[in-house]
Amino acid sequence: MVGYDPRAQGSALSPEEAALAGSAAGMVTRALISPLDVLKIRFQLQIEHVSSPKGKYHGLFQATRCIYSEEGVSAFWKGHVPAQLLSICFGAVQFASFELLTEAVHNSTLYDSQTAGVHFLCGGLAACSATVVCQPLDILRTRFAAQGQTKVYRNLRHAVFTMWRTEGVLSFYRGLSPTLLAVFPYAGLQFFFYNVFKKQLPPPITAGDSAGKGLLGSLVCGSGAGMISKTLTYPFDLFKKRLQVGGFEAARAHFGQVRSYKGLVDCAVQIAKDEGVRGFFKGLSPSLVKAALSTGFTFFWYEVFLIAMHSLKQRQRTNGSPRGLEER
Repeated sequence: MVGYDPRAQGSALSPEEAALAGSAAGMVTRALISPLDVLKIRFQLQIEHVSSPKGKYHGLFQATRCIYSEEGVSAFWKGHVPAQLLSICFGAVQFASFELLTEAVHNSTLYDSQTAGVHFLCGGLAACSATVVCQPLDILRTRFAAQGQTKVYRNLRHAVFTMWRTEGVLSFYRGLSPTLLAVFPYAGLQFFFYNVFKKQLPPPITAGDSAGKGLLGSLVCGSGAGMISKTLTYPFDLFKKRLQVGGFEAARAHFGQVRSYKGLVDCAVQIAKDEGVRGFFKGLSPSLVKAALSTGFTFFWYEVFLIAMHSLKQRQRTNGSPRGLEER
């Protein structure tokens, strides 16, 4: 079970173990879902209506064919290096913070650390901590994914120096306000629904099938939690992406109309005025597919690595015990 569990005797996680499992889960998941992330970002940054033929992209399959024909298969992994760094960093900070926060709740309050409400609060706070730490990497990932065939940034180092020189250090934290507003409920709801769904799963009939069914359950529960959470908080994710590419309009001209926004409120007002209510949900289809796979795989791989580390610790204890030494 994700989060501090006082009933798990002898198997409590250290923050270092949670960070290691979280970073590994983020790394594997990112490699698998990168194409959907690129599609989502392209839709989110398009001003024209998705259903309009005037827009460059007007459907999931059409966008996939268009990107593939114009930019090649590698385009679906644009910005993959900063995205991987983001996923590894975010996973480490988020899961380590979550374990620490749930343990603090258990030790400092009367609440059960394994309730859904506690997981909502601790999950949201853990994700906010990870967001503040990792926001510059998210900015870089978004800008690389938003580039067309004409490259503004040659590589990660060039992007960092160019942004620093031309836009200043604050450019690495563009869109932080809507990001924090979105990430708290989004991550909180992920952990909340994951907790709720996991508790509905039937217990394993035998010890032998517990690991396999448990991991499959983690994948299914994580996918459901991701889709619900993404739908409820999606407009904030769109605001974040629009604000993150501010000052980057020249590279976006190839894709159609571009807009400049003064802040979160101005962004929301302009989208409502120019694109209507449907504008707040551009890119929702690939986002839901991505959210289902991303959240499902994150919890799945997190639990896989936790089981692997727990097994390794058990083996080391057995080998280090007097009986284990005698047998050797």
